Amino acid sequence: MNQNTLNRTFEIEGVGLHTGELVHIKCHPAEENTGIVFCRTDVDGQPLIHANLINIDSTFRCTSLQKNDIYVHTIEHLLSAFAGLGIDNVRVDIDGPEVPILDGSAIPFVRAIMDAGIATQESDREYIEFSKPINFKDESGAEYIYLPPVEGEDLFEITSIIEYNSKVGKQVAVYRPDISYADEIAPSRTFVFVNELEELANKGVIKGGRVDNAIVFSHKDFPQSKVKELAQKFKVDEDIIVDNGILNGLTLQFQNEPARHKLLDLIGDLYLLRKPIKGKIIAKRPGHTGNIAFAKLLREEYQKNKKLRGLPLYDPTKEPIIDIQGIKELIPHRYPFLLIDKIIELSDKHVVGVKNVTGNENFFNGHFPDNPVFPGVLQMEALAQTGGIMALYNVDDPHLWNTYFVKMDKVKFKKVVKPGDSLILKMELISPVKRGLYHMRATAYVGESIVSEGELTAQISKKSI
Repeated sequence: MNQNTLNRTFEIEGVGLHTGELVHIKCHPAEENTGIVFCRTDVDGQPLIHANLINIDSTFRCTSLQKNDIYVHTIEHLLSAFAGLGIDNVRVDIDGPEVPILDGSAIPFVRAIMDAGIATQESDREYIEFSKPINFKDESGAEYIYLPPVEGEDLFEITSIIEYNSKVGKQVAVYRPDISYADEIAPSRTFVFVNELEELANKGVIKGGRVDNAIVFSHKDFPQSKVKELAQKFKVDEDIIVDNGILNGLTLQFQNEPARHKLLDLIGDLYLLRKPIKGKIIAKRPGHTGNIAFAKLLREEYQKNKKLRGLPLYDPTKEPIIDIQGIKELIPHRYPFLLIDKIIELSDKHVVGVKNVTGNENFFNGHFPDNPVFPGVLQMEALAQTGGIMALYNVDDPHLWNTYFVKMDKVKFKKVVKPGDSLILKMELISPVKRGLYHMRATAYVGESIVSEGELTAQISKKSI
């Protein structure tokens, strides 16, 4: 699926929920792979802040970005609207520190986006997907489960489950592609409980709070006298407390509007990953703090999986493509310098070998006594020998050729290799073979960890007769 941006610029003005400041935003079309980027036009130099997890500042009652002491608060509803309508790339010019709260939902942004139109771009969209379930529980009490998509499906489904000691009770809301984000999720407004209002007001974080931009629920255990006091403080008629427990007399858009709004927030917070997710997510008691912590976990897992995307599958019970005797027929190395036990994958562009590390290795006598560590340079040698197998296997009369290790570059040693480990040695051609030179990407794994990597170059030449 292709990336999308806006067809034209749109503008919105409103008050920030927490700062109380009047803010004007302009959302512009942006180039492919830009992502969502905010531009503080009221600050000297008009600094840019990209909407990603690296720039997260705070998750107290909203999601905020920070870069070099420049902030953008309450970004979640706008991001949710972009995510829900499949918008990948936008530059948001904003002349203040907080995105307007408007009516407390995402529907004003959705209407503006739909009016501006959506433009399809040429670049493909990248997705985040995992092959195994992921469970996470945050210190805030929020719990999250990720489940991989069913084979052959590109489904994204997200479920929000909430439960409060109030008229809200327990609620569930679900979003997936066959549910209209614009109609079923975007209209859901932010909410707060009356017993939280005084604390929030004292902390100065709801300066822009109004009776028309948030649902205020009364709480079962909150004294009626306190309700009246706060009603007066926030200029709400004392008698506007209806049967559904809403202090400011609003009529709910949906019976489960609070659960839908938590879903709206989660969609926006997860969009800080800058890539849509394939799979199912179940969130219990979600909030901004838990959402961001879960998103960071998904990012770490994604980066780890991206590194291990080329990890060969090794079944030790399966017959090798080339066993130790076949290896000896191809390369001249012998004890104590033969560092491959078998070849499990082989083509004209890649090869995978296995080296089973044992405590009987000769070099462990000196590297090191009482602390046996497989030397990094020998890991590179094992990889080079594996690459030599590929080079010699793909020429006629391999016994008439020599292979030489001529260069290594960008080498990194990442983890210690010990006796008992099985080294999986993968070599891949980086460029076509020219003049007998094999330029290869080298990666050594133990389990699901990369222990060393680099770029190695070998050359083959005919033996002198």
